[in-house]
Amino acid sequence: MANPSGPRKEFINNHCSEFMQLIKDIQVTLREEIKSACEYRPFEKCDYVPRISNEICCKKLEYVISQFDNMKQTIEGYHAAASDHMALD
Repeated sequence: MANPSGPRKEFINNHCSEFMQLIKDIQVTLREEIKSACEYRPFEKCDYVPRISNEICCKKLEYVISQFDNMKQTIEGYHAAASDHMALD
């Protein structure tokens, strides 16, 4: 990362901050889901809200995974560019 042609520190920090915020959001949602499951009342037959919440959690996880994939591709691109640059020198 010290390579001047590599990614900027701020760019990486921003992606890491976004990722950590997404993880925190998922943790909060999971905590709420667990709490609601513990407070389940048998007279409440409708599972729509928990089901939708679980689907939202899955979508968030899919998004985080796609961001990981994008970050991996970006890093691999920087490594390839750095290797090409070093080969030319």
